Amino acid sequence: MTELDYNQLTIPNDWDRSGLPGWTYHSQAMFDLERDKLFLTHWQVVGHASDIPAPGNWLTFDMLGERAVIMRGQDGIIRAFHNLCRHRGARVVDGQKGTCKGAIVCPFHGWVYNLDGTLRGPSQPSSFGSLDRAKFGLKPIELQEFHGFLFIRFAEGPQPDIAELLAPYEADFAAYRCEEILPVEMPSWATDLPVNWKSVRDVDNEGYHVPMAHPALQDLYGRTYRDLHLKNGLSVSIGSFGDVPARRWSVKQYVKLAQKPDWLPEHLKASWTYYGLFPNAVFAFTPEGAQFYQEIPISPTHTHLTGRLYRRPNETRQQSLARYLAYRIDRDTSAEDQQLSIWSNESMKSSAFEGFHLSDLEYGVRKHHDGLRSLLPVMTLPDAPPEAEIARVNDELNCQSVSGG
Repeated sequence: MTELDYNQLTIPNDWDRSGLPGWTYHSQAMFDLERDKLFLTHWQVVGHASDIPAPGNWLTFDMLGERAVIMRGQDGIIRAFHNLCRHRGARVVDGQKGTCKGAIVCPFHGWVYNLDGTLRGPSQPSSFGSLDRAKFGLKPIELQEFHGFLFIRFAEGPQPDIAELLAPYEADFAAYRCEEILPVEMPSWATDLPVNWKSVRDVDNEGYHVPMAHPALQDLYGRTYRDLHLKNGLSVSIGSFGDVPARRWSVKQYVKLAQKPDWLPEHLKASWTYYGLFPNAVFAFTPEGAQFYQEIPISPTHTHLTGRLYRRPNETRQQSLARYLAYRIDRDTSAEDQQLSIWSNESMKSSAFEGFHLSDLEYGVRKHHDGLRSLLPVMTLPDAPPEAEIARVNDELNCQSVSGG
């Protein structure tokens, strides 16, 4: 395993400091393209193996009209299925998480599925004639695991297998012993914002705003915070604590309680680290806990923010208190970022908006935008094509790119 070089410089000397044009943030046609060619074809993190430790335990994940259920089978294997009964399409499970005791029973008409997704039988089977049960199991969804974290994608896409994609994170995820983490008592959180999902990502993809907008993080990190920009849409941010006296109560108490585990490598013992996955997810680690968070797009003007929190096994009271204080700092930071996302997004429709002019410290925003442009070249156009023509223009630009025109 190769450790990340946290001092590497990846910013070119001369780069285009502009961002995406404002029209891409409020076009329904653009949003529809993002649904089909970005979100449904890219890996989405849905949880951790510890969220579903026993046979019959399940999680759900909904995105842009698709519904997934992730379940541990009687054989201990975790599988993902479309949360859709093969009879009439009802959800076979409802809620965020739960347990099926021995079988999945559709709440609509009582069709019964085994925990591996195969159809055990419909209710009143004689009313279906010669139904071939082998053809009516729950439809599978591709699922892969990386250090305990579970990923699905609804359609085949351009990203490689998750282990290959996240290989640059291998050493750090192993060092954090990710397979061992456990969900906290209330593991998930969620909130809705009246913004395009890209505005949330634009704020989260740079640290230039930290000194001004995040007083607690600035108090925690001082001048140590830095960003790395890797290939395939991956990014890493890191800030260390304890080097300068803290002033804010939560930060001061956190630094006092935070331990430096012997089993962590030196560069992670007193650090908060963030690992980005294109297009919309981040994994965050502190010495005492972990979380992931992501943006789930709902419409061009509506985004669902959600995440899940984890703790170390055999957590001590001191670790628990440090984790709570870290959560308090992170909660305030998230609220600050949410307001910045709203302000940024609302500017896109102003006649005075002339686009972004990015700092070197905002190079992560440009990298993310470049990833979007490579998949959806219509985003390279400064002015919006007619709404009904956006998909066609995107196809034409894709063809030109493939042919070298």
